[in-house]
Amino acid sequence: MKTKLLIWFWLLYVGGTGLVPGQSFGVSGTVLDETDQPLPGASILVKGTSTGTVTDIDGKYQINVPSPESTLVFSFVGYISKEITVNNQEVIDVSLEADMSELGEVVVVGYGTQKKSDLTGAVATIGGRDLADRRTPNLSQALQGQVSGVMVTRNNNAPGSSANIRIRGITTIGDSNPLIIMDGVPVNSIDHINPNDVESISVLKDAASASIYGSRAAAGVILVTTKRAKKGELSLNYNFEYGTEVPTRIPEYVEVTRYMEIVNELRWNDNGNDGNEYPLYPQDMVENYQELNASNPDLYPNTDWVGLILKNNAPRQRHSLDISGGSEAIRTKASVVYDKFDALYEGRTFERVTTRINTDGNITKKLGFTADVFLRREILNQPSIDPIYYMNISAPVYAAEWQDGRVAEGKTGANIYGQLKYGGFRQNWENQVGGRLGLNYEIIDGLKVSAIASPNFGFNKGKNFQKKVTYTAWDDPTVTLGTLQWANSTNLSESRNDNYTVTTQFLVNYDKVIGKHSLSMMAGNESYQAFYENLGASRDQFLLDNYPYLNLGPLEFRGNSGSAFENAYNSWFGRVNYNYDGKYFIQGNLRYDASSRFARDYRWGSFPSFSAGWVLSEETFLQDAGTLSFLKLRGSYGTLGNERIGNYPYQSTIGFSNVLFHQGSNVVSSQSAAQWQYAIPDISWEKTASYNIGVDANFFNYRLRFTGEYFKKTTSDMLLPLEIPDYIGFDNPDQNTGKMFTEGWEMDLGWADDINDLSYSVSFNLSDFRSVMGDLGGIQFLGNQVRMEDSEFDEWYGYVSDGLYQSEEEVTNSAVMNANVRAGDVKYVDISGPNGEPDGRISPEYDRVLLGGSMPRYLYGGNIRLDYRGFDFGVVIQGVGKQNSRLSGLMVQPIMENWGHVPKILDGEYWSTYNTDQENEAVSYPRLSRNSDGNNFAMSDFWLINGAYFRLKNISLGYTLPQSLVDRMGMQNIRVYTNATDLWTIDNYPPGWDPEVSASGYPITSSFLMGVSVQF
Repeated sequence: MKTKLLIWFWLLYVGGTGLVPGQSFGVSGTVLDETDQPLPGASILVKGTSTGTVTDIDGKYQINVPSPESTLVFSFVGYISKEITVNNQEVIDVSLEADMSELGEVVVVGYGTQKKSDLTGAVATIGGRDLADRRTPNLSQALQGQVSGVMVTRNNNAPGSSANIRIRGITTIGDSNPLIIMDGVPVNSIDHINPNDVESISVLKDAASASIYGSRAAAGVILVTTKRAKKGELSLNYNFEYGTEVPTRIPEYVEVTRYMEIVNELRWNDNGNDGNEYPLYPQDMVENYQELNASNPDLYPNTDWVGLILKNNAPRQRHSLDISGGSEAIRTKASVVYDKFDALYEGRTFERVTTRINTDGNITKKLGFTADVFLRREILNQPSIDPIYYMNISAPVYAAEWQDGRVAEGKTGANIYGQLKYGGFRQNWENQVGGRLGLNYEIIDGLKVSAIASPNFGFNKGKNFQKKVTYTAWDDPTVTLGTLQWANSTNLSESRNDNYTVTTQFLVNYDKVIGKHSLSMMAGNESYQAFYENLGASRDQFLLDNYPYLNLGPLEFRGNSGSAFENAYNSWFGRVNYNYDGKYFIQGNLRYDASSRFARDYRWGSFPSFSAGWVLSEETFLQDAGTLSFLKLRGSYGTLGNERIGNYPYQSTIGFSNVLFHQGSNVVSSQSAAQWQYAIPDISWEKTASYNIGVDANFFNYRLRFTGEYFKKTTSDMLLPLEIPDYIGFDNPDQNTGKMFTEGWEMDLGWADDINDLSYSVSFNLSDFRSVMGDLGGIQFLGNQVRMEDSEFDEWYGYVSDGLYQSEEEVTNSAVMNANVRAGDVKYVDISGPNGEPDGRISPEYDRVLLGGSMPRYLYGGNIRLDYRGFDFGVVIQGVGKQNSRLSGLMVQPIMENWGHVPKILDGEYWSTYNTDQENEAVSYPRLSRNSDGNNFAMSDFWLINGAYFRLKNISLGYTLPQSLVDRMGMQNIRVYTNATDLWTIDNYPPGWDPEVSASGYPITSSFLMGVSVQF
């Protein structure tokens, strides 16, 4: 049975029909669901008239009909409507069957709800169960692969990390994060919401559905609805789960002897391949290193840096408790969730406590209220430095610890193990408390006003304690050789960040049904104010390193800082929905926004949208279409806005600092001030115009469903930094310039059915987008990527390769980048020169070209769910069909920083003087050389691969104990389950590298957990 919240909405919807009862004939009865439970709020309408009523809380109704031959239409959200002719019956009891199509489902849209079958915009919904079953640490990760057109990416899986969310690609060069709305109020991050508290999520993807949020909706909107109590419910639920996380892959490196051989070969190559083939490590040492290490491991180390630092697994646990109860007058749901995640290395943990209390009540029959309170506290502990990069780069010939346990020097102070173990810590605390108070008053049937206030307060602090770590000689503990390179002194810095936001809303809703005409109108105002204040303090040269408190540091080495900023917006908005006979739908939206980020004359922006839908399956020419159950066409057009830039771009802001002056032999400090920002007084809104064409179809009695979308977005007046000459003395100011075009499509396909006791469903989604730059007023070079007219967003920009040089003669007869190029180096194509023709040299000015977009293409996901006699089983897949990915850094580059390790994938696969000609023609990587790094590892298509991947994202298996057994235990429900995430991947990446991880990031991990859920 659907939730009471949906019932309340339906009561408002059908209660405003303004019906005039007839006097001819009275009928009464009860409306039940398929389990013989009453359906309060069910609609009873005399067919062909505007006369109707709704059932009470016990499912009972009374209605007067014009004549005994009248036909009554019984309907309820989520159930199949039924028509019954009165035929002089005074009592008519009706049982309605659930609608498998889900088209009667009520979905959350901007500032309201709508039936799914009535939507004219592109809105996707995800149920709370689908999200909770993923058992992800954060809500953002649970969305990966769930919704077509929603791109969720991550580059690590560290405790406390988040994923990036993009809806329908990239909309702007600036901030493309979607707007997150929780229970009608904006929040800063979707990961501030605990997955266990989520009832459902709606994703507003096109302008028709998102323009009601106008100024901040250009990148899409995600609406999160949290769980609430139901009338007559009284329960206590406890859930516990414990598991472990292990890396999906770990890079491998050559063993110590092979490392020395490769380093010698690299040095020999850079020395011109002279007579000394062992320029760094003598031949005797290389050939006898294992024996030397056994006799003196301090002098001849063989350090497994990865094994020293990374643990085999990291535990995780979650406890959640919720209590809910409700009566006619008041309904409350309270929850507390505690999470703890350990890391794969020492010193990093993440703890989170979230508490939520949602309350709904009825003061009178017409006046209701909602009162929500939530609390979040997160504690992230980290070592003084992230060890992953230096762990991977450190070669085995450098010692981490001497045999007696003292800190070794590593590579002349680069000892990440010593720093990790003794070098201090970083701690961050995030505390958030907020709430939402709302009043709802029904003035007359169908007309309701709502007032909402939502304050949100944040209290965050950080502590960074960096310790000086000394190392001593291997054979003499009294001889200090130096300090590890990350801290020459012990220092402490602390921060305090306080902020608050206040959102207020006033809404008016009116719903009216007259015969076959349905009209719904909404108007409102929303205001938002935010204030942020930061405070920093530090001290250096601590003599004691056991007490991380500022008062223990010397006064002469103290420092402090502080800043504050604020912003606000005010908005008026409205929406009109009309449909005729459930066949023809139109919707119009308008939002009028003002932002404090713009000057008064340029502050306001309007964002309209229009959409329409046509249910063809309701037409007579398709009502006997056999397998077709439902078919709707829809289209929309609208504009959205963006103002996510600095807070005061239209003003000439002044920056203050302290400068030192010499007064004789004394140095004194004095405050200085200077204008640092060049003002653009007429800067205003960035706008995105978008159109969408969609089709929804159901077949075979709603068992097969299909949704297809095509969209195109044009962003104009983009807010970009304007390049100005350095001699002007200001930072580059933001201005309205440039365009971007994004085009794409989406597809969702699903099947659901029951076979006796087996319920099953299968779904698959696929989407693609391509973002192309318009005229930007110039070119933005981003290292290895570029933004220029007609390029894709962040397209790779570099040289076109032509294999490897196989001989010195080939080098001599070819265009080269520099004089260091030798046989075995990467060969590039001479594209052009100053005169527009090849000029015999490889140069960045004329020979770099567009190499293809860097964004993922053809994103897909799929779900399989089975339920059978208490057992439930689920499988989730996810992947990317195509992506130009670059191999770089630690993946393929040997001897990084001139002392680093050698990736194992290079061994036997690089061009070498020791190889035969046939072997060199078959290798995958260039020769070993530091001198030619600038040539070999320059950005080119030589290092681009297809980064497509297929991932078995999640498998879950649960069992709900038989009700008879649970009843004897005095409980309502017991379920045990197991869950595994990120189990298996197919991709083209080098061995040891996950397709989602960054070259120096925390590993992507697989999680394995078990849990139990008990309901009292």
